[in-house]
Amino acid sequence: DIVMAGEEAYPLALAAIDDAPPVISVLGNIALAANCCVAVVGARHASLNGRKFAEKLARELGENGQTVVSGLARGIDTAAHTGSLSSGTIAVVAGGIDIVYPEENKKLYEDIKELGLIIAETPLSVPPVAQSFPRRNRIVSGLSKGVVVVEATMRSGSLITARMAGEQGRDVYAVPGHPGDPRAQGSNHLIREGATLV
Repeated sequence: DIVMAGEEAYPLALAAIDDAPPVISVLGNIALAANCCVAVVGARHASLNGRKFAEKLARELGENGQTVVSGLARGIDTAAHTGSLSSGTIAVVAGGIDIVYPEENKKLYEDIKELGLIIAETPLSVPPVAQSFPRRNRIVSGLSKGVVVVEATMRSGSLITARMAGEQGRDVYAVPGHPGDPRAQGSNHLIREGATLV
């Protein structure tokens, strides 16, 4: 379906951000976007412990009435969607809604289409390009009351999502990590900057 800003089905939380997309494509249960949502994001090249933690956190958020939002990327995003699949999860994709990226998440994409919700701003059949991902990230944070960063390097897209969340008036949470692990530098930095420690 195509949902336009101002229509009843358009997510209220997303409509409240300054640069809300005027039109979104949706596949699945659009009612999930009206729930209280929490984004869980992080490194594509995540550690095993990071992926396990993200999956557990997402499952427990879902069990406690929160809808988990993420970006269908490798690593933490994949773990977050997997953990919250049974309670309903929202995947915001960077390309057209019919483009599965990365290709390895084809099965997860199909599962989310059946049990959750997929959202895209990019027109049908348009593959994602580099600038698509930060634009996608503002929708991930815009749908959510808060953003949890599980693992992130200092040059991570997850830090862009966290910054956008702060600018949108959303809560920012971060999971601390080992000081010697580059994947923990971004989340440890967020905690030093005032993010809520998870």
